[in-house]
Amino acid sequence: MNGFYLGMIFTNIVLTNTRNMKKTILLSAMFLGTLTFAQKVGGDRDSHGCIGSAGYTYSQVKKDCVRLFEQKIKLNEVKPKGSSTSMTAVIFSKDMNQAEIFLPDTNSGSLILTKFGRSTSKTWKNGKYTLVHYKKTGYQLKKDNVVIYQ
Repeated sequence: MNGFYLGMIFTNIVLTNTRNMKKTILLSAMFLGTLTFAQKVGGDRDSHGCIGSAGYTYSQVKKDCVRLFEQKIKLNEVKPKGSSTSMTAVIFSKDMNQAEIFLPDTNSGSLILTKFGRSTSKTWKNGKYTLVHYKKTGYQLKKDNVVIYQ
């Protein structure tokens, strides 16, 4: 009788632990599913709160999230590598002293160019990059004095 009684206690403990384990596994799965859902819906915000999956990126000049494809000034790559052509957007500060460009090959997201020369100048520079007014309404972006976007 003692052996039977101990067997029943052992079986009860195993069943209780199994039920608790199933509950734990179920609750864990539900929690992880919730996290996955949160990451899919607006979960790709960057450090500025911009949602990349909705096409937003942060503009240092505007201090806000922008969509590059909605910007007024867009420049196309002059000599594309491969079968696709990339584009860059240009955003000017209100006083036109800074120009922000968004190059696909920069890790920081954008590059700030500063007006160069006189106040009436239409040239902005930052290291190897120069943005110049081109024709009446366009711009050219040069790297090491070679036009890469226009």
